[in-house]
Amino acid sequence: MDLDTRLLRYFVAVAEEGTLTRAAERLYVSQPALTKQIRQLERLLGVRLFTRSRTGMTPTEAGRLLAARTPGLLADLDGLLREARSVERRGARVLRVGFLASAANEATPHIIAEFGRRRPGWRVEMRQAPWSNPSAGLADGDVDVALVRLPFPGQEALRITPLFSEPRWIALPAGHRLADRAEIAFREVWDEPFVAAVPEAGAWRDEWLAAAERDGRPVRVGAVTDLPDDWLNAIANGFGIALAPASAARFYARPGIVYRPVSGVSGSEVAVARSPADDGNAVVRDFVRCCVRVAGPRQDAG
Repeated sequence: MDLDTRLLRYFVAVAEEGTLTRAAERLYVSQPALTKQIRQLERLLGVRLFTRSRTGMTPTEAGRLLAARTPGLLADLDGLLREARSVERRGARVLRVGFLASAANEATPHIIAEFGRRRPGWRVEMRQAPWSNPSAGLADGDVDVALVRLPFPGQEALRITPLFSEPRWIALPAGHRLADRAEIAFREVWDEPFVAAVPEAGAWRDEWLAAAERDGRPVRVGAVTDLPDDWLNAIANGFGIALAPASAARFYARPGIVYRPVSGVSGSEVAVARSPADDGNAVVRDFVRCCVRVAGPRQDAG
């Protein structure tokens, strides 16, 4: 029997949350889609996993057995896959570094150069991740270390070393009514449509909508994008405005879009992240030290 591990992850979420509604919110999927996946798993296994009622989803005896053992199985599988990828990359002397957009800004080439001096013969392979993967591939084991912006879902399970903060600005269509302002108060644009990351980005999406900094005002979403080019096109075409790191004015300058400082909203924190499984990986630790030395606070990266 071929069993998609995604079905097991969905099952665990429902068992832990107790309701389809809360599990769907946790997984950033629709409730009908989650219901379909649970039923598919029950058909594949040939057992009923939940008793459904108005109050929620109660695991059956078979469901309780599966719920007790599945998290450990998934953790073992994730660890095995991560270790296999890491072994292959170490053999090739390649360090894969994930990043989102301009995560470390102008510091990135200096970090790579510093790492090259510390680890001669090693090559850094930079991998850009979509916004639907705000750990930049680290949570999936696709990269060894990641340059990220905080906060993002699942960061509590990783080793996070803050590097620096930068102001957030606002990106506007060039013809916007506020485009000529030297600075814009965030409250002036609370009611405007914003270009948002995909729902799968979770807390990271909320951070870039400043959902907690609107004095209770709801967010209006004018467009949803997952890549920088789509984000830029949505803004230029007037589907919405967006918060962006101040460095976006340098890295993502293009005709039809202006960037302006914005007051009344917090800055963006950049960090380097690694997996606890790599606590003993000297190469990964060296890269973190290089990040701290070049771009971060004057402290040992551990």
